[in-house]
Amino acid sequence: MQRFEQKVVLVTGAASGIGRATVERLAAEGATLACLDVQADAVEAVAEAARAAGVDARAWVCDVADEATVDRVVAEVVAAYGRIDVLCNIAGIMRAGHSHETPTEQWDLVMGINLRGTFLMTRACLPHLVESKGNIVMAASTSSLSGHPYMLAYAASKGGIMAMTYTLAVEYAKRGVRVNAVAPGGIETPLSAATGGMLPADSDWELFGRISPVDQFRGPETVAGAIAFLASDDAVHVNGEYVRVDGATLA
Repeated sequence: MQRFEQKVVLVTGAASGIGRATVERLAAEGATLACLDVQADAVEAVAEAARAAGVDARAWVCDVADEATVDRVVAEVVAAYGRIDVLCNIAGIMRAGHSHETPTEQWDLVMGINLRGTFLMTRACLPHLVESKGNIVMAASTSSLSGHPYMLAYAASKGGIMAMTYTLAVEYAKRGVRVNAVAPGGIETPLSAATGGMLPADSDWELFGRISPVDQFRGPETVAGAIAFLASDDAVHVNGEYVRVDGATLA
């Protein structure tokens, strides 16, 4: 399938995990790609791999929590490509600990990147998406929908992203912009792999059975497939919706 030929797609968090898998999937479907991440060398490598797959792809170093940087980078993307058709808000971080011991600095860091960053990027891209009649795919989480022990800031940020999805979908539907989300769970990424080292030593591991897939953990390409569907014209009548990619965790 070449569902994204002549479409310009901006992907945040493109250097690894679900972001990288999304770039790879959309490159395979012909997208022109703006790859954004704070990891300069890694995001350039992702863009280079996409170019090797035969599409136009460029890398930008971007801290999504920094307003001036976001506005500058989005303006540079539009200057380079003339338009933005799809925004994939994938950038995010995770921190863990007992909720009553969560430092304010940790809360601010997670909310800054996950929620503020999603807001800043969305705000900067929306005028261009209105012009192109484009769409946004948000990276929510099963944490948006159920209790995620020891991850208070992360869960709150992902709940906020889901609320943003609903609000934007309603507000911009008549202006031709769709907004949807994926809610991954049980996905093997560098972010999830690092989680074990963040958890309190006295964590109640039985609680994690509530947020684990029924069958097995799977790779980020499974989420990228759902993102590609939501971002494509195959989902033209899907708006304000989320797709769980969680191996029946919340079924």
